[in-house]
Amino acid sequence: MIAKAIPNMFTIGNLFLGVVAMLFAFQGDPQYINYAAIMVIVGMVFDGLDGRLARMLNAQSEFGKELDSLSDIVTFGVAPALIMYVVILQDMGWVGIVLAGLFPACGALRLARFNSATGGNTGYFIGLPITAAGGVLATMALYHNAFPSVYLALSMFGLSYLMISNIKYPNFKKVGIPRSAFWVTPIIIGVVVLTAWKFPQQFPMVIFVPLMLYALYGVKRSIDRMVRKRRHKESEEEMFHS
Repeated sequence: MIAKAIPNMFTIGNLFLGVVAMLFAFQGDPQYINYAAIMVIVGMVFDGLDGRLARMLNAQSEFGKELDSLSDIVTFGVAPALIMYVVILQDMGWVGIVLAGLFPACGALRLARFNSATGGNTGYFIGLPITAAGGVLATMALYHNAFPSVYLALSMFGLSYLMISNIKYPNFKKVGIPRSAFWVTPIIIGVVVLTAWKFPQQFPMVIFVPLMLYALYGVKRSIDRMVRKRRHKESEEEMFHS
């Protein structure tokens, strides 16, 4: 019974970290913004582990699925949007308010579509997962001194669109943890927390890179498919007219 509650404990931990991230963001201090981004990143680790642990412990349930979605909308929808609002959006008037509300709204639509989907190929997601989008946004906010605010705002709008798009993204969440490797879980968490504690400024900024590459990967794949289809159509038309 206790073992089957472990995945839900990780999910609640994810939610807790999202709330802490928002509290840090409210402080407005650059150092606390770093900590807020770190909370979102650690929340990503918890979110990645809860489903795997549920499958490993045979503790999957509708309750856990719904709890996971509710936690995700807080940690990867509301918290990153609030971080970005504190950093740049609050100086953009009504545009900033709309963007801050649009991001978690698109995240909620993404989660609702995912939860209501039945069957299909489990090898990919349709639309950028809110976990990745939230991680990109939270860490991207740390680059507010390196890029013009309008670029960051447009990127936030782009991330919102990618979540509700039909672009396919690789699904790594089905990669389970073998029962014999259960001891790896606390090590993963320990390494992430220790690294974040030792390098609170550099760690979240470095994490931004692979997350952004993941977001762009789906876009590139989608463009490549469109180009191949267009070339195939053109070749068929040439053969027809020849």
